[in-house]
Amino acid sequence: MRQWVLRAWRGLCGAEPEPGPRWRVLFFGTDDFAAESLRALDAAREPRQDALVGRLEVVTLPSSSARSLPVETCAAQRGLPLHRWPLAGPRGCFDVGVVASFGRLLSEDLIRQFPYGVLNVHPSCLPRWRGPAPVIHTVLHGDTVTGVTIMQIRPKRFDVGPIIKQEKLAVPPHCTAMELEAILSKLGANLLLSVLKNLPESLENKREQPQEGVTFAPKITAAVSCIKWEEQTPEQILRLHRAIGTKFPLQTLWEGSPVRLLDFVEVHNNPDFADHLLNEDGTVPGFVLYHKPSQTLVVRCKEGWVGVKTVIKNKRLTAIDFYNGYLHPWFHRNSKQLLEDCRFQTLKLNTTTKASKRKEMVVNTVTH
Repeated sequence: MRQWVLRAWRGLCGAEPEPGPRWRVLFFGTDDFAAESLRALDAAREPRQDALVGRLEVVTLPSSSARSLPVETCAAQRGLPLHRWPLAGPRGCFDVGVVASFGRLLSEDLIRQFPYGVLNVHPSCLPRWRGPAPVIHTVLHGDTVTGVTIMQIRPKRFDVGPIIKQEKLAVPPHCTAMELEAILSKLGANLLLSVLKNLPESLENKREQPQEGVTFAPKITAAVSCIKWEEQTPEQILRLHRAIGTKFPLQTLWEGSPVRLLDFVEVHNNPDFADHLLNEDGTVPGFVLYHKPSQTLVVRCKEGWVGVKTVIKNKRLTAIDFYNGYLHPWFHRNSKQLLEDCRFQTLKLNTTTKASKRKEMVVNTVTH
């Protein structure tokens, strides 16, 4: 029945049926994760007997900066027709839509334009981590297994449609969100092509998402980057750094001024630091020591210590630069009774005003 509908649809659009499933695809996407799927679709339309894609056009969002979005750059490099959202380009005459990291809900009217519906490439094993930041939350919460889901989208709500295909993947140890996204983008692109190779059968075998195990991955803001030395353990701080450090460097206060911390290292179970920290259990959270052999700042937190190699305070400082410029002079100026004041303190960002002004933006920048 679907094949008959497809032939009739193509006839209405003035296109003759082609041998094999050479799908006419309208792609919606924005970022690097999406660009990987777009490259795979473009490679699949190369003129050959087993080509999967006969026509490929792209829809993306306007960039909020002077730089083009990765999907826009990819489309331009490959000479693909590009349309801006809200969609002003051709409607109808496509067999299937594909969404990856697009961040906009498609209307029911638009979805109905595609005889085979709209597929979404989502970087998690749904229903875990529905929402805009699944990869970040995977790393942030220490998940050991993740994956990619190809699902069919539904109007009005994100990430709730039936699962067409899903593949799991072990999360590499100490992997950053950026590294994991790159891995999942390739898995997602391959999974998408495997679905398109047998699209009618894949759709017939789709299944609803289970009601159990639903979790949400809300958008991450700069406020999350403020380290809470009294509340967060070494593992939680290291996971936070791996999850958001490339986008939002972790922040704290030094003598009342905000500083950013980069290049975190594990010291809690490292024998090289054991003797140095043995007699420091009574120190307060945020207290800073300098470990000379490894040229590392060691900071007290909940239930242990965490190492920092780089501090940004007006300029980029190595651990030894920070020690010479701030820690060493501090010890000369102050007595040992005031050692507890030689520490990083939790920075609290006032995001209320920004949140109210950007509420609509947050809602509209959800990434699949």
